[in-house]
Amino acid sequence: LKRPLLKSITTQEKAPVLLIDEIDRADEEFEAFLLELLSAFQISIPQLGTIHANHKPIIILTSNRTRELGDALKRRCLYHWVPYPDMEKELKIVEKHLPGIKERLSQQLVSMVHELRKRKLQKMPGIAETLDWASALLALEHKYISKVNIEKTLGCVLKSADDIELVRSEGVDKFLAAVGL
Repeated sequence: LKRPLLKSITTQEKAPVLLIDEIDRADEEFEAFLLELLSAFQISIPQLGTIHANHKPIIILTSNRTRELGDALKRRCLYHWVPYPDMEKELKIVEKHLPGIKERLSQQLVSMVHELRKRKLQKMPGIAETLDWASALLALEHKYISKVNIEKTLGCVLKSADDIELVRSEGVDKFLAAVGL
């Protein structure tokens, strides 16, 4: 049975582009399997032998760095770090995904997320967390950021108990002041 990876390298008329999302969540066996494909453009299957790619694939890996990848795999990759978006771009993303959000709330929210990203957090909030937080605030019918609704919804943007405790120990008022609220 040809699974997507094997199918992509044997049935394409031109070089396939493969997107392997969140490679850091894959097990080490898959990483070893992928390593052979990246180094020799082939896959060895004990029951079938070695299957060579018809064309050298272009492989794009994404990682959230939940675990370190093996050195051999990293040596075969070019890196492109995607930074967090600036305020303006993140506001546009929020407004695109949540068209009903009020401008005041989205600006306050994105400002708060950018302020949180200045801290040494275990899990830095990404765009998904910004959208989760905005969705929660909208669901609770909050029209602006306040100390009370931050306390109620902090778990939407921070995904670690230690990170939540860090923000609470620094004081929510400090964050509100840092963004001019």
